[in-house]
Amino acid sequence: MTFADLGLSPELLQAVEAAGYSEPTPIQAQAIPPVLMMKDIIGIAQTGTGKTASFVLPMIDIMAAGRRRALMPRSLILEPTRELAAQVAENFEKYGTNHDLKMALLIGGVQMGDQVKALQEGVDVLIATPGRLMDLFERGKIMLNGCELLVIDEADRMLDMGFIPDIEFICSKLPETRQTMLFSATMPPPIEKLAKKFLNNPKRIEVSRAATTNKDITAFKVPVKSRQKRETLRWLLRNDLVETAIIFANRKTTVRELNKSLQRHGFASSEVHGDMDQTSRLRELERFKAGDVNILVASDVAARGLDIKGVSHVFNFDTPWHPDDYVHRIGRTGRAGAKGRAFTFVAEEDAEAIGNVEKLTGAEVPVFGKKDVRVELKAPEPQPEVEEAPREERRPRRERPERSERNSRPEREERPRRQRRDEADNEVIPAGEWNGPRPGFLDIGAS
Repeated sequence: MTFADLGLSPELLQAVEAAGYSEPTPIQAQAIPPVLMMKDIIGIAQTGTGKTASFVLPMIDIMAAGRRRALMPRSLILEPTRELAAQVAENFEKYGTNHDLKMALLIGGVQMGDQVKALQEGVDVLIATPGRLMDLFERGKIMLNGCELLVIDEADRMLDMGFIPDIEFICSKLPETRQTMLFSATMPPPIEKLAKKFLNNPKRIEVSRAATTNKDITAFKVPVKSRQKRETLRWLLRNDLVETAIIFANRKTTVRELNKSLQRHGFASSEVHGDMDQTSRLRELERFKAGDVNILVASDVAARGLDIKGVSHVFNFDTPWHPDDYVHRIGRTGRAGAKGRAFTFVAEEDAEAIGNVEKLTGAEVPVFGKKDVRVELKAPEPQPEVEEAPREERRPRRERPERSERNSRPEREERPRRQRRDEADNEVIPAGEWNGPRPGFLDIGAS
């Protein structure tokens, strides 16, 4: 099947071909025709399956006919994070190049003036996070009674972030006669309830069992003590053929400290977390995409908004607190048919969290052992045995000097202070060399 078989316009097909795509993914093949027929859709698809294009492409053709009006967007796409909203906006710019459509992006972290100006000029497609949209609505800067089409993307993430009441309020201000699409990687009961309330006889499309992980991702868990996480991470970064990697941590402070530690050890790394303003976050993401750095340390603010080709590895420096986040974190690799590897560090206190992940995915995450190492491990060189001298040949015991002689000895030089562990962590070690302790996982599966 090709995109031409899905009923898209010639202008849109040209844009898709120029972007380098010829065959639709399963979610695109199943979703695009009913969307063009103006049906409501529930799309359940794991991350990295081309879900965004499954609603962006038909929306461009649907919105091609019609007239813009000031302050009244014709369609609305709700995204949980700024990064996801920006990603969808990029897709509209890429695929809508042959259409005369106006798009506006309403996200926090940037000044409101330009966003209000765009709304006053009229927009066909409005991409927004709930917080900024609610803010502008309460200020009277936007009206939603002209919206013909609504997309609720990453609905399970919306639930995690507490946006469901906002979404219900927004839906109540939209026209009852509209087309609605809801996309989610998982379908917990609150999302099922939301779909029943606001969708009209929707077509349900499920290209993968909810909460499954991508078959192109080889995932491992690495049992490790908390104080050994950094050295184990550095060993894997140097020895698992890492091209580009995203490292996820649960806390923003951990993200900052880990990035500094990696830089001290000679790695080209950067960081993205919620305390950074939008401009700084976008700048660091662009550096990562451009290859200026090949390691990105991130909090879950970036877990669902990144669509970067060629990410070879994902590391969960911390086992995620919410099992759904595991699916989305490791989904940053193994995208668009490429192969990827994912490692989750599991300390003693993470037993319950990793158990919840395995319960959600329905499969046990295998333990990383010696058989899974990608480089040849050199056996430690044997130390030469020191023969013990015969008893009769041993040197005679030195006689203790008289007290007066001991007192007359010169003072002993002060021994150098032992280097503390945190000081040793500050030493810069050239890339490609390893002089730390042997990671414990190398002893697993060494039969």
